[in-house]
Amino acid sequence: MSRPKISACVMTFNEEHNMRRCLESLSFCDEIVILDSFSKDRTVEICKEYTDLVYQEEWKGYITQRNRLREIANFDWVLFLDADEEVSPSLRDQILYHFRSGTGKYMGFEFPRQVFYLGKWIRHGEWNPDIKLRLFRKDKGYSGGQEPHDMVIVDGPVKTLTGKLWHYTYDDLTHHLNVVNRFSTISAKEMYQSGRRFHLWDLLTRPPTRFIKGYIIKGGFLDGLRGFIVAVIVAYGVAIKYAKLWECKWEAIMDQEYRPKDED
Repeated sequence: MSRPKISACVMTFNEEHNMRRCLESLSFCDEIVILDSFSKDRTVEICKEYTDLVYQEEWKGYITQRNRLREIANFDWVLFLDADEEVSPSLRDQILYHFRSGTGKYMGFEFPRQVFYLGKWIRHGEWNPDIKLRLFRKDKGYSGGQEPHDMVIVDGPVKTLTGKLWHYTYDDLTHHLNVVNRFSTISAKEMYQSGRRFHLWDLLTRPPTRFIKGYIIKGGFLDGLRGFIVAVIVAYGVAIKYAKLWECKWEAIMDQEYRPKDED
């Protein structure tokens, strides 16, 4: 009996420096599907060296883009990957082993993601282990969660593998801080639109709590200076998210106060 076929699905935007590493790690899959948001660099050109299934659509958010990729995929199993990620040889071998011997009752597979940061692998703190459910039966799973942190939701049992998904997440500190700024804006707006409101207690307590959790409780200090930097920026991201939630309230008030009134 032949093994179930896998559609590797990658969303891209200006990722030419990451694409080859990512796509070469997906050579064991039965097809590679790309959904590009009109990249301005050589991303699409590079992708076409590896697959003919390259589509371009306007960016509609992480959750929508992933679900669109799921729709485009031709095979029964879907593997989501970001352009800055790579399937390690051990993870590839574990996936192939389970698919050749039969996936059995499992509707999805999750595995740890390990981050390469400022020249070294992060092995402790909040970033490790970062378990991600990325491989699933197309008819049993979909992308959900809250922007910008999408997650796969599967109807059925999920097996945890030990092979690593490697993540080359940030080019440098400037890139890291720019992403935190962008993600915190998206998160704050999503929170406000869902009815969440600002409380000073959140801003005062959540950032230091996250620092203590990542740096001390989860052993981030064992990663040296990098571990300290990660813990500080994670805490900063929490602080700025709640500050922006407060800002959303005042933007709404100002909009109401100064909106032009219809003339009689």
